[in-house]
Amino acid sequence: MSSLPPEPSTEGCGLRVLWDDRLTSYDFGPGHPMNPVRVELTVALARALGVLDGPDVTVTGFDAADDALLRLVHEEAYIAAVRHAGATGLAEERYGIGTEDNPVFLGMHEASALVAGASVAAARAVWTGEARHAVNVSGGLHHALAGSASGFCVYNDPAIAIAWLLENGAERVAYVDIDVHHGDGVQDAFYNDPRVLTISLHESPRSLFPGTGFPTETGGPDAIGSAVNIALPPGTSDGPWLRAFDAVVPQALRAFRPQVLVTQHGADAHALDPLAHLLLTVDGQRTAHAALHRLAHEVADGRWIATGGGGYELVQVVPRAWTHLLAEASGRPVAPGTQTPDDWRELVRARTDEIAPRRMTDGRTVEFRPFDSGYDPANPVDQAIVATRRAVFPDLGLDPLEI
Repeated sequence: MSSLPPEPSTEGCGLRVLWDDRLTSYDFGPGHPMNPVRVELTVALARALGVLDGPDVTVTGFDAADDALLRLVHEEAYIAAVRHAGATGLAEERYGIGTEDNPVFLGMHEASALVAGASVAAARAVWTGEARHAVNVSGGLHHALAGSASGFCVYNDPAIAIAWLLENGAERVAYVDIDVHHGDGVQDAFYNDPRVLTISLHESPRSLFPGTGFPTETGGPDAIGSAVNIALPPGTSDGPWLRAFDAVVPQALRAFRPQVLVTQHGADAHALDPLAHLLLTVDGQRTAHAALHRLAHEVADGRWIATGGGGYELVQVVPRAWTHLLAEASGRPVAPGTQTPDDWRELVRARTDEIAPRRMTDGRTVEFRPFDSGYDPANPVDQAIVATRRAVFPDLGLDPLEI
């Protein structure tokens, strides 16, 4: 058995954290799964553990994305519809606004533009060299389409950040999405753009929203091989998930040679998440963050922009998973056995009336058998790995069955 080492290179990490308390205004209302308390508790936990006080870590504000930035990805009529709905409270259902997934809330445009602005600021900090890494835990709204809200997402901040990078001279940007749901909006935005490689590991579209992300989705006619999709069966746990990651993601990134790595860290692949069916633990998620950190240093000279994403177990999962992400990006990972601070647990009780987890671990030892040790044609995860490699590896100049 093998395990991914938890500590990557920390050379010159220089982390910029984009945060403003107003980011909690991205709020679809009581009872909606996308409760902003999850980001509030994440930042509070990171502060309580001293993650945001680490050397070479800066927490900064930013400007909301203006219409010119939003138009890099979104249609002008859609932006106007979001603004109108957020000002009047009236649904714009032809634009996906006012549905069960995406109910109208007052200030919707301003709150959504603020999230997008944070991701663009993260991209700017990394691309200009102000920071080596940058994180926007409120971002990762990867389902929003050019002309429609979708899947709790109004403006697609990762796509806008990538488009900003391209507008400002980047020639190759890679995007890796580890949310349990397919990163369809980002893939759609760049499906025919050979400058952007999108990689998504997600639960099979046969069992989960948004119903896309099959291995055969490999890019448009001018960008064949630019989309990589690993569709995993329900019930996939840490070891098999990491085996799939290790069998596809490093090879694809090395072949593409990105100048910048953008990642989306949805925490909803966790076993406790109420909206999906994978079985990861916080320990497996922490290991994935570390792997992406290492890859950023290996393939993109350390230029790493990370966002949050989905995640609907608001207390037990998201705050710990994303605090591990922030700590990883800072170059000072939090040990899994670390106790959560008393004052943070008190805040959790006051804000949610729930009992907070006492440690930064689910108590699992994360190991996996690498794909290059041999594969089992009858194993559903190995079938998913082989399907992806056969579909897209030849277009990346890779042998799909080389192990």
